[in-house]
Amino acid sequence: MNHFPWLTTLWVVPLAGAALVLALPAAARRIAKVVALAASLVVLALVVVLALRFDPSGAQYQFVESHSWIPAFGTRYTLGLDGIALVLVALTAVLLPLLILAGWKDAEPGDPTTGQARSTHVYLALFLIVESMVIVSFAALDILLFYAFFEVMLVPMYFLVGGFGADRARRSRAAVKFLLYNLFGGLIMLAAVIGLYVVTAGPDSPFASGTFDFREIVAAVSSGTLAIDSGVAKALFLGFMFAFAVKAPLWPLHSWLPDAAVESTPATAVLMMAVVDKVGTFAMLRYCLQLFPDASRYFAPLIVTLAVIGIVYGAVLAIGQADMMRLISFTSISHFGFIVLGIFALTSQAQAGSVLYMVNHGISTAALFLVAGFLVSRRGSRLIADYGGVQKVAPMLAGTFLIAGLATLSLPGLAPFVSEFLVLIGTFTRYPVAAVVATSALVLAAIYVLWMYQRTMTGPVTTGNEKLTDLVPREIAVLAPLIALLILLGFYPKPVLDVVNPAVTATLTTIGEHDPAPTVPQGLSGTGRLGDDVHGGVYR
Repeated sequence: MNHFPWLTTLWVVPLAGAALVLALPAAARRIAKVVALAASLVVLALVVVLALRFDPSGAQYQFVESHSWIPAFGTRYTLGLDGIALVLVALTAVLLPLLILAGWKDAEPGDPTTGQARSTHVYLALFLIVESMVIVSFAALDILLFYAFFEVMLVPMYFLVGGFGADRARRSRAAVKFLLYNLFGGLIMLAAVIGLYVVTAGPDSPFASGTFDFREIVAAVSSGTLAIDSGVAKALFLGFMFAFAVKAPLWPLHSWLPDAAVESTPATAVLMMAVVDKVGTFAMLRYCLQLFPDASRYFAPLIVTLAVIGIVYGAVLAIGQADMMRLISFTSISHFGFIVLGIFALTSQAQAGSVLYMVNHGISTAALFLVAGFLVSRRGSRLIADYGGVQKVAPMLAGTFLIAGLATLSLPGLAPFVSEFLVLIGTFTRYPVAAVVATSALVLAAIYVLWMYQRTMTGPVTTGNEKLTDLVPREIAVLAPLIALLILLGFYPKPVLDVVNPAVTATLTTIGEHDPAPTVPQGLSGTGRLGDDVHGGVYR
């Protein structure tokens, strides 16, 4: 089994499941749902096997597959997982069955927003196709292969946003906006990908011909055998970074996200924010830092500044929202700011926290957005003002909403707290002002989450909410695993960090970065270096 193509099987299974769903007759809607759910569960089972076989102390990239793809361009079909990619693939595999179950009644033929006999089949197939493409994006070790799937995944997402959800006209506009932003970013990246290929094919390159092999290019850059001109490296870095900043999204390239999230179905919105957008932050960590280490250091202060602005901006705008779903979408802009801040702080704690934040944000956003979606489906309104006293008629829904909301504001004991804490302390050692300003978002998060909960769940029952029903078994089956993960990873994040830390260390070693030495006030140490006044483990 050592040569079994695990990663190819992993992305082919959902693609085959999508094909099977589309091949079923229009009347076989329930069978289509079962097939889609089964395909996603098979992927989850495969990821569990991979996680058990993965050795954090072993090779940096494991389960590697490499085959000739387009020899004339020096590109190969090469897949492999490091610890960072593994946990994000696991996040994808965990969420997809839950999203399919959450959207079990979405896109029914009688739904006036879709109105197509095969809408259920198409909706489910698109979910599986996106899963397949996201897995390849996380596993790709060839830059052209990554770029191809990074861009192609926009197509099924466009149809999910534009074809299913709220008002037809509004969701169509949101889908076009989503596509235009991301396509433009992708075109800029394409120019950078071509530019990198030209550099590897140049006369001073150690390669016999141009290549897209990520590992070979990184090894050549880190060893100095591939010397990229400083100006060229900065231009190429910006080309890659622009596309990833749109995908993430990073302020000020974020404006497509709230519209796309609000106008699509809750399951689609979670797929976009919790899974697809993580490809952007993952790619910053893998491609921007490792391919262009000097340029990354040069632009790090600027990107840290943009991340901090995004953190505060998203939180402030969330406070002012009257639309519940739009409020939650703005919280994601703030959270993505924390993730980007951790990446470009260039410390081991901040980057480990950033990767853990990608996982925890995916879980907490899924929980909050889905439970809000279940509430909206009962009342038919996204306006916060239309709710009140829900905890009296639907206590289980209100309790789940509270836990998911507290996770979003990073309450200690819930998963996002650990990752946010790591990002902040890791950032403080290099950018103390940025860390202090970012900390203000903790207060702002408490305001927007608790105020939203107070207005919707507490007080007297608002007219129109008297007959709201509590969570049904299907909805409990969706939310219970998410709440359990939020609590488990809040108290015991070690299994994830044990997998992530070696990959983060390898990344920092590759780019030649080391954690800053801790300092103490001058009054405690003449040199300001912690340890200068220590002898034998105690202060002298």
